[in-house]
Amino acid sequence: MNTSTLSTDDAFFAAFNDCSAPPSAFNHLGHIRIGWIHLQRYPVPEAIQRTCDGIERFANHLGAPGKYNRTLSEALMILMAHGGATDRHKTWNDFLEENPQLVKDALGLLARHYSNERLNSDTARKTFMPPDLNPLP
Repeated sequence: MNTSTLSTDDAFFAAFNDCSAPPSAFNHLGHIRIGWIHLQRYPVPEAIQRTCDGIERFANHLGAPGKYNRTLSEALMILMAHGGATDRHKTWNDFLEENPQLVKDALGLLARHYSNERLNSDTARKTFMPPDLNPLP
């Protein structure tokens, strides 16, 4: 399956869930997109759980379990929800236009809340860690 066949949210969602998407589809923007789709379809706690579990599953499928970071994934989902990703009247493009920093400098956003030591710790990779600098919204 190539990335052009993932142009609809439903196709992207299905390919994510069954791990049939090419690895190139799950770059940073792909991770944000799957989080946005989940936040559009499920209540925030369920969307976070489904997205984080799915990203971990996909990383394991690709043989790269060390690349998954639960705290990073969950914190970004919280920031996305705060940035309007739950608003079902907004399109994906609307969301991106209103939240450019999530795409261009997500780590910079997270650095407002987390020290590098906490965000990159072994514990943070395995389980959600609360911020050690400033609370998440």
